[in-house]
Amino acid sequence: MQEKLTLDSKTIEALKRAHYGIFGHSAVEICHWTKEAIRKKSGCYKNKFYGIQTHQCMEFTPTAVFCENRCIYCWRPNEFYKMLKMPEGWIDEPAEIVKNLESERKKLLIGFMGDSNVDKEWLKNALTPSHYSISLSGEPTMYPKLPELIKYLKTLSNTKSIFLVTNGQEPDMLKRLMDEDALPTQIYLSMNAYDKDDFIKINRPLYKDAWERWNRSLELLSQMKTRTVIRITLIKGYNDKSEQLPKAADLIKRGNPHFVEVKSYMHIGYSQSRLSSDNMLNFEEIKSFTIKLLSYLPEFVYMDDMPRSLISVIQNTKRYTDRWIIKDGSYTK
Repeated sequence: MQEKLTLDSKTIEALKRAHYGIFGHSAVEICHWTKEAIRKKSGCYKNKFYGIQTHQCMEFTPTAVFCENRCIYCWRPNEFYKMLKMPEGWIDEPAEIVKNLESERKKLLIGFMGDSNVDKEWLKNALTPSHYSISLSGEPTMYPKLPELIKYLKTLSNTKSIFLVTNGQEPDMLKRLMDEDALPTQIYLSMNAYDKDDFIKINRPLYKDAWERWNRSLELLSQMKTRTVIRITLIKGYNDKSEQLPKAADLIKRGNPHFVEVKSYMHIGYSQSRLSSDNMLNFEEIKSFTIKLLSYLPEFVYMDDMPRSLISVIQNTKRYTDRWIIKDGSYTK
């Protein structure tokens, strides 16, 4: 029998320095906005846009060190990503991943008990997640039991919503999610380039047919019977030029998502060794790009924004769905 995957000590140390809780090939983290929420200061853009309860959000990944791309803007430690396929004999079961990562998350949250600025009731509620965000690090669609993982999360009595973020490099897995009735509440497809040359320059993919893979995922997005989002990460000097807008709009029309989020690259984490702070956009630039993009997308309208997070969102009026996943859930101004 093949030995279970154990991350090497250097990788574990790097992940722990990033304040990740680790189990096998999976990891969990308490993000900045969850910390803000338990202090009753603010929630994240997911709260403001869709009503997701930030303090009860569990952001995790079943693929902490697996990804097919080496994106220049990624703040995660993608230098530690070593394989294009998860070895079959090393795969942890969905239930054990969730149970162990929930335990790790509780340990991380308990550490805030001594903070006088924390609202103890909100912290107590935060210990039980109601929203699961499958993202954080690596590419979650590389986990071969992803359909089972999402189905398992749906069986939990506390679950109100599940988000999945993908780079689009595993269209066959996305098709499995569709065929096996395992789609999350909302699925994100990352879009940071509008043609093949820029796609390779920005994403630094390991697959030779990466652009074609992404385009297959884009086509599937238009067919999914769940909430869909295209997220554009803007990098100044790379993909924020006005002349690139028609190509960006054409791709959005093909994917026909319910929402498009436009967000600035953030000069944090490991990305600081690849890009400079000059590659970040300010909010006025984000909003300007979004409004210009709308001129090519007459079926979309400007929905909302969160300047602190350098993000705006537009909504599809033809493929319409109510923005609110949790009614009256937003406490972020």
